[in-house]
Amino acid sequence: MASDDRIAAWQIVNTVVPLALCAIGLSAVTTSFDLASVLMAPLFFVLIILLMSRSFSLMHDCGHQSQFRSKRANRLVAFMLSIIHGIPHHPWSRGHAFHHKYNGNWDRYRGPSALTTRAQYESKKSDQKVFYRILRHPLLLFPGGFYYLILKPRIALVLGFFECFFVSLKKAASVISKGKIPNVISIVNKHQSSFFYTRGEVYDTIANTLVLFICWFLIGHSIGHWHFWLLYVCVMSSSAALMIAVFFVQHNFPGSYASNEQDWSYFKGAIEGSSFLQLPAILNWFTADIAYHHIHHLSERIPNYRLRDCHYANLHLLDDVQPLYLHQIPSCFSLILWDNVNLELVPAGL
Repeated sequence: MASDDRIAAWQIVNTVVPLALCAIGLSAVTTSFDLASVLMAPLFFVLIILLMSRSFSLMHDCGHQSQFRSKRANRLVAFMLSIIHGIPHHPWSRGHAFHHKYNGNWDRYRGPSALTTRAQYESKKSDQKVFYRILRHPLLLFPGGFYYLILKPRIALVLGFFECFFVSLKKAASVISKGKIPNVISIVNKHQSSFFYTRGEVYDTIANTLVLFICWFLIGHSIGHWHFWLLYVCVMSSSAALMIAVFFVQHNFPGSYASNEQDWSYFKGAIEGSSFLQLPAILNWFTADIAYHHIHHLSERIPNYRLRDCHYANLHLLDDVQPLYLHQIPSCFSLILWDNVNLELVPAGL
């Protein structure tokens, strides 16, 4: 669980610098249609997607306070990386902490796709079943990923602002009707939002959004707004789709631990409810060894750069960890129902 600031800093540098260079390269080669540009554009695009996967994994470690020794350093770097990914880090990390706390407990946590039970699904009408399956089709990861990263936090911020405004206005009017002067600041501070759990989440979302809007404007002004947004939507949709897909298959796989509240075990949720994704070495680098997901769930404070060593040092204790191979990944996306009778993940029937 010991963090090493030198390793952590070097990981940030060897991820963010190549990512920035590839972004500049993609912008440059998409301004012309000569043969070299046509060949280089896909290369830059793929490298950006892979580097963003690594960047998101590092941001994820900062949220667990494992990347750096200092909590302040983790928060600062996480905020910087959150600008790259467009998603406010603080609210995301709090939601992710809930996943860690209840992984494998399908009464509490239904996965990233909010899966329903088999009984609930079978009670639906035919058109509702079709709609349910469509929403959980892998191709929907692309528009869904862009919504998750870019749109959802901003929608929550706008709705949260209007909710706070109208609720506070109503409370202030109630105080005035009693012949008293309302303390507006106190009313606002005591407001409990339906969209955020803490004020820290609100402040982080506001700061992320302001910096992001400035970046969007400056880059768009530099290379052209249409040019920027075309590239940005493609990159963010693809990177989000990949990250969500990796997360999904690490918990929704054949034989995955799927318990109810009564019988749930945190330990089994980590060992049997997290896959050991079998990736080539180069993809392990691009995902910051998140494939050793069972180790990560056993202790979220283990930095990504120690997961591999921890796995092999304890290999004799990990017989119940299920390896997941690349050819098995398509089967994972069919597991979109929780059978709460037999305690297993199952495909959806017609």
